[in-house]
Amino acid sequence: MTVLRTELKRSAAPWAGALVLTTSLAFLHLVDGEWWRGTTTWTAQWTPLALWTRSLLYYLWPMAVGIGALQGLRDHRSTMSELLTSTPRPAWHRAALQAGTTAATLAVGFTLLVLTGGVRVLAHAPYQHLGWLPVSLVAVLALAAGAVLGMGIGRALPFPLTPPALAVGAFAFTTLLHMSLGRTEATTPDGFPVSRPNRLSLLSPTTEDIRSAFVTLSGAVGLGQTLWFLGLAATGFALLVAATSRTRLLALTPALACTALALPVLPTDPGRMYVVDRAAAAPVCDGPVCVTRTHRDRLTDLAGPGKEALRRLHTALGDSAPAAVRENTALLPEGSPPRWSRDTVLIDFDTLPAGKGQALTRSLIGLGMVPGCTPVGWQGIGPEDTARTVAVAWVLGALEPTADPEARTAWRDLTSRPHPEQLARIDAMRTAAYTCRGEPFEALKGAGR
Repeated sequence: MTVLRTELKRSAAPWAGALVLTTSLAFLHLVDGEWWRGTTTWTAQWTPLALWTRSLLYYLWPMAVGIGALQGLRDHRSTMSELLTSTPRPAWHRAALQAGTTAATLAVGFTLLVLTGGVRVLAHAPYQHLGWLPVSLVAVLALAAGAVLGMGIGRALPFPLTPPALAVGAFAFTTLLHMSLGRTEATTPDGFPVSRPNRLSLLSPTTEDIRSAFVTLSGAVGLGQTLWFLGLAATGFALLVAATSRTRLLALTPALACTALALPVLPTDPGRMYVVDRAAAAPVCDGPVCVTRTHRDRLTDLAGPGKEALRRLHTALGDSAPAAVRENTALLPEGSPPRWSRDTVLIDFDTLPAGKGQALTRSLIGLGMVPGCTPVGWQGIGPEDTARTVAVAWVLGALEPTADPEARTAWRDLTSRPHPEQLARIDAMRTAAYTCRGEPFEALKGAGR
């Protein structure tokens, strides 16, 4: 303990941990980002907490590498290298103490960050679990590995510009893996270009944008990243104890070997990188109305309006009406068209209009009639919103006073038709909406008939 206490006093390791904690909290609280919005708020659920804090490694990891390199220069700056090599203590012992101290303080700083958010999650989240823990543990390993690697390179290249150059290089590495090297260009079924992550992107310590509260990194990703960062840490430690050019070259072996082991483990399919946590997405139901276990606290407010919406839809549509309301747990590639079922009203709490009671009932009826075809991960307003307004009015028998002129015209035209023709137009509209082929509003107006 005395040796450890002395090392903490002599090194900048405590400041490294403090820097991780303070800069992360400042970033999360001072920047109005996506981590404060919707169901994926960083303090709302355990998995978003782990993923959002892990995403901060975009800049924390380069910082850890730079701090490690600065620590690696310590003996050279103090001109004690020859003196230390003459002491009876083995080189690996000194290296282990120095590397362990820095890695531990970084780990403590990041752990305190997670605990800061975890206190709030523990107080409010309806679903408590440990499935998020591997995501955060890999983040801790990545920070420690980055620091040890930086120390090793700093010891091997004892120049004043080494720490800033390494920090910039590490930042460029993570940036490239999220902008070019780690992306694969593809085309959506509608012909729009999209960029999707590939296997190389998983070598980055950070994560992609978080789209759902019950989506997490797969076990294969966790295993592959663990191998990769262990290899970097081993290479960094080997560089710390290496004394000759030959041993420094040999020190690269662990990183190369672990890269060769990690790449076959890491998935190539984007659908196997981020997966649905089945336990978190398990249904919790009140009759025909179901939500995920993650959002079971919302079931009370949803059950009544959901049952009323199903009753109204059945009255208007008969046997072709949906029979259940369920939270949508499908994980589709970004930019792909959504997939709907005529048998079920699928909801997403991030896009479901705010409201309770009758307002929520109207929203659910609208989703049951015209669910929408905006590509996954995109935002937009189109003619389907007007079709949805008219469809809800048709089910309830009255148009909202706030409806726009186009909806009023379509409503008057629809209700002036015989009931069989109304049903035919409604069915054509629903077919266009559920298949995402054609325009629901044009079908409602009778276009092509």
